[in-house]
Amino acid sequence: QLVESGGGSVQAGGSLTLACEFSGSTYSNCMGWFRQAPGKEREGVAAIDSDGSTSYADSVKGRFTISQDNAKNTLYLQMNSLKPEDSAMYYCAAGRGVDAHPLRPSGYGYWGQGTQVTVS
Repeated sequence: QLVESGGGSVQAGGSLTLACEFSGSTYSNCMGWFRQAPGKEREGVAAIDSDGSTSYADSVKGRFTISQDNAKNTLYLQMNSLKPEDSAMYYCAAGRGVDAHPLRPSGYGYWGQGTQVTVS
């Protein structure tokens, strides 16, 4: 099970930290954050591998940071310098396939319900 939290409304230039609590070791390897705005396809934002290596979409590099605390069973997404175009429903994902691209939604088998981020 994946449960996101931390979304909300913020002004441009502000910051938010999203959290995704997961249960069980099944979810802890190769996790990612995705987002979907109305009328748009779901897109990869950031991903983290079991060795700690990370991947980011070009649009968020330098502004967003993904991290994982396995002791707390929580995945985080620190979002700084937010822009209106960052507004979307943000989803946590887990269970990436062995050869799957880290930022492609099709590679993940488990999804949370999402948390809304609105930047004005």
